Amino acid sequence: MLLLRDGPQGIEVLMTRRSMTASFAPGAYVFPGGGIDAADAQAHAHSRRRDSQSDLHLTQAIAAIRESFEELGVLLATHADGRAATTEDIAALDRKAPFAAQCAARGLTLMGEQVYVLAHWITDRDLPRRFDVPFLVARMPEGQNPVADEAEQFEPVWISPAQALAQHAAGTFFIIFPTIRTLERLQSFATVDAVLSACAVNDEPLWTSCPRGGLLAGKEERYMEHDAAFGELALVSPDGQIVHALDWQSERPVPLLKNLMRLTAPNPGVMTGPGTNSYIVGDPATGYLVVDPGPADEGHVQALWRATGGQIRMIVCTHSHADHSPGAKPLQALCSHTPPILGLHSKPTARANSFFAPDRELAHGEQLILQGSGPEGEVTHTLRVLHTPGHAANHLCLVLEEDGLLFSGDHVLNGSTTVIDPPDGNMNDYLNSLDLLAQACDQFHIEFILPAHGYVLGFARTAITQLKAHRLKREAKIMAAMQALPEGSLQDWVAHAYADVPPRLWPVAARSLQAHVDRIRSFAPGND
Repeated sequence: MLLLRDGPQGIEVLMTRRSMTASFAPGAYVFPGGGIDAADAQAHAHSRRRDSQSDLHLTQAIAAIRESFEELGVLLATHADGRAATTEDIAALDRKAPFAAQCAARGLTLMGEQVYVLAHWITDRDLPRRFDVPFLVARMPEGQNPVADEAEQFEPVWISPAQALAQHAAGTFFIIFPTIRTLERLQSFATVDAVLSACAVNDEPLWTSCPRGGLLAGKEERYMEHDAAFGELALVSPDGQIVHALDWQSERPVPLLKNLMRLTAPNPGVMTGPGTNSYIVGDPATGYLVVDPGPADEGHVQALWRATGGQIRMIVCTHSHADHSPGAKPLQALCSHTPPILGLHSKPTARANSFFAPDRELAHGEQLILQGSGPEGEVTHTLRVLHTPGHAANHLCLVLEEDGLLFSGDHVLNGSTTVIDPPDGNMNDYLNSLDLLAQACDQFHIEFILPAHGYVLGFARTAITQLKAHRLKREAKIMAAMQALPEGSLQDWVAHAYADVPPRLWPVAARSLQAHVDRIRSFAPGND
């Protein structure tokens, strides 16, 4: 239960220190809470409820009210005439006796309708002891002061989310991962009313999370569903084992599945993130297909060749940009069997440094098949080609059908949105291609997206839907800027429409803005 109040500097939350002998998170500062008792589900008649409040949420609210009283002496209840529970009421109740019955005997009705579900946490899959916990939120009753039970909870303290996080970072206020992330989310709310209003919209948790663990710089780190690394951990460690290193490096390939590796080129930067991802699909029985050999970096090309033992059957370039296709010819030259370079020829609209001519052009819907006999019998890896113009006129995506994976090139990235740079880039084409990829997710049961930059993305269909919504939301801002400044320049419109983006990135943002402007103007009266 998060008990909140409005303080001089914004929201404050009531936290307490757990016993040093507690079996879970000893010594940590937490929100009061505990388990749901059978009596909580039987106490609905003693509590008010909202029309939209389900039986489950009412039971949870009653449990949270009870635990707040038992652990901190805080009572969310009123008399029949609407008067709030008094200090005399609180003193008359026994914290160790049946709670709801005592309240009823004293004429008190529980304020279940004032308790909302903020979040739903399920502890990490790798932990030996796990919990399924709703995080509830309510306003602290006026005139009451928390008094810890000195058994499970100690040292109640009112603290702002920012202060708690700062003290934790300084090592003076120990809090655990779900508490940290909950406080981080609370920072975005200015008042208690704002929190409660947000929770009341759908009467469902604002977020649900079952974190995953990975290794970063040799240490265990936890990630929620919206974190960049979550999808990759879900792919490589479906049962929650903490075995996957998330450090970016270019020396050796990173295994993602038994038939899939990623080798990141040593070309990190503003436009490339940690570097360009080259993917290696296949196994010794089938040989290998390389997706996006990357820049013409000798060390990277040789690392790709070594990772495959030289048994490369095909090289596919998702598009012709300089960080994706130049490595194709040098890689091909290293292979004794001269694998074909596949893709689409760069269009006349492409920039001079993006020229690309494949040995053979791929057709939309075409299948590329790796096949061979291994210890377990016949093995097949099938990649289906999807033509997805938008970022580049010759952009392709690939679906690894047997594994439900989408190689998205630069069409879908992790951690950023791709640049649409006219004339080779086209916003109408880009959005239409997103629709095509959404349909492919349904058709081929795609769960994960493997982008050319960044970690693997999970929740593939949702990621694509959210990406399109983000693009259209940005377009609405651009339209507003154009209407506010009809005689303005691209630079004027960028400053308005991309005010949430650091100014150092505005020159890059201006390219996508031009693509949006072209799209907006294409819908103007008189244009087909």
